[in-house]
Amino acid sequence: MAKIHPAAVISDEAVIADEVVIGPYAVIEGEVSIGPGSIIEHHATVKGKTEIGSGCRIYPYALVGTDPQDLKHREGTSELVIGDQTVVREYATISRGTEGGGGVTRIGSYNFIMAYSHIAHDCQFGNHIILSNGATFGGHSEVEDHAIIGGLSAVHQFCRIGAYAFIGGASGVSQDIPPYVLANGNHTKLYGLNREGLKRHNFNPETLRILNQAYRIIFRTPGPLNQALERVEKEVEPIPEVRHMLDFIRQSKRGVCRRK
Repeated sequence: MAKIHPAAVISDEAVIADEVVIGPYAVIEGEVSIGPGSIIEHHATVKGKTEIGSGCRIYPYALVGTDPQDLKHREGTSELVIGDQTVVREYATISRGTEGGGGVTRIGSYNFIMAYSHIAHDCQFGNHIILSNGATFGGHSEVEDHAIIGGLSAVHQFCRIGAYAFIGGASGVSQDIPPYVLANGNHTKLYGLNREGLKRHNFNPETLRILNQAYRIIFRTPGPLNQALERVEKEVEPIPEVRHMLDFIRQSKRGVCRRK
């Protein structure tokens, strides 16, 4: 049975699962669905058509499922979907999707969204992502699994952040950040592979060696990018990580961040 403080404000449309805890002065407004074992702390707000998975925790003063900050948005079907075991810390804001962006903002599971972060409309986030304090994402951004975004960083709308990438604090991201790399600065530049992060996730030395070989050809060899990609396909062992890096770069629409 859910444990709901009598001072909480709960919409009649809300669906609250068993073992959910909702603190005093929390506001659950609209077609909200909250999964088993999730905690909505005091003064947190969850609104709109928002689905929160199991074991999540929304800290005080967070605003989850707010209206999109998009002047083109009109009232209608607009959703936010959050997976399991995701933490949203104080004053973080997450907007629902818009009609022009597919209608859904989607946040995966096991993510850690620190205080004052902002995730705009139609963003698509994977799993095991960390947003440090004050990280800000424009609309339609995409973040792959295990990426880490440093505090006070700003990501331009429609940008993509690759898997296992690490972005240093106070960075300005205006182009796609490839998977497995370190990036920093305003505007961001690449500083090699995210070696420490990859080691912590048990990437073996041979995988790191092959990834580094691909990185050096793509980002440290003069000449057109498409020629570098073709060279990687000819000279580098096609392990899954290399194939993912190549596919990510080729699918870029905003262009890919390059090295300093």
